[in-house]
Amino acid sequence: MSIDPERGQRRDCSPEVWKAIRIALLLVALGVVATQAWLDRRSTRDWTETLWVGIYPLNGDGSDAADSYIASLDGKRFAGIEDFFAREAPRYSIAIDRPVRVELYPRLARLPPRLAPDAGVLTTMAWSLRLRWYALRAPEPAGLAPPDIRVFVLYHDPDRSGAVPHSLGLQKGLLGVVYAFAERSMDGANAVVIAHETLHTLGATDKYELDTLQPLVPDGLAEPDRTPQFPQDSAEIMAGRRAISAGESVMPDSLRDVVIGAATAREIAWGLE
Repeated sequence: MSIDPERGQRRDCSPEVWKAIRIALLLVALGVVATQAWLDRRSTRDWTETLWVGIYPLNGDGSDAADSYIASLDGKRFAGIEDFFAREAPRYSIAIDRPVRVELYPRLARLPPRLAPDAGVLTTMAWSLRLRWYALRAPEPAGLAPPDIRVFVLYHDPDRSGAVPHSLGLQKGLLGVVYAFAERSMDGANAVVIAHETLHTLGATDKYELDTLQPLVPDGLAEPDRTPQFPQDSAEIMAGRRAISAGESVMPDSLRDVVIGAATAREIAWGLE
C-alpha cells in the first residue's frame, strides 16, 4: 500500500499490482533457480567424482505397515542401485569405479509438497520452488556428507494402495520424489523406480509412450538392433518396462534385468556427447 501525496491518505494497491509484484518475485526466484541448476548440471555431469544420492524415507499413507517397513531399512537395502550404475558405467567408458553412492538418510515426518495432476505452468513452477525449499530443510546427520541428489521415498502399504502416484525426478534442484511399496518383496521394483528418477535428475528423459507405457522404438529398447527385435531380454531404464512384443511389455523385477541404453547415456554425458 502507499500514501497519496496530495490527499495524505493511504492508498491500497490494486489486485493487478499485487499480481504483477508476485509474478516479478517468482521470476526473480526462478532466475536464481536457473543459475543454480546450471551449476548443478555442470558438477554432476563430469563423472570424475562419485555422486552421493541421499534416500529419505517417509510414511506415505500413515499406515502401520509403512512404519514397520521403514524401521527395518538400512543402507544395504539400496546396494543394488549402486551396483547397477557400477555395472553399466564401463560400457560407456566411464572410468570411475563407483559412479553413484547411495546412503540412507533420516526418516522425515512431513511429506513433500505434491504436484496436482492438472497443474498448469505457473502452479508447477511454484510447486518446484516449494519442493526445493522443503529439500533444503531436510536434516543432514553428522558423519554423512550432504547428498548431491536427494530422493524422497514415500512408502505405502500395498494392501491399502493398489496403485501409487506417479514418481518425479527434477534436474533443476537434483531432487526426486518416489512413491514406493512398503513390502520386502517389492524392493527390486522400488530400486528400479529410484534409479529411474535419479537419472531424471541427471538429464535423462522418459522413453515410453505416455498413453500406453510401451517402450519407444528404438531408444526405449535395451537391444534395439536385436534380431528378431522382440522379445527383449532386458528393459531400458528410462523406458521402465521390458518389451515382449511391439504392443506388450512387462515391469522388470529388479535392476538385474535393466540396462542404460545409448540414448540415455548421451543425455547423462556418459562418453557419447
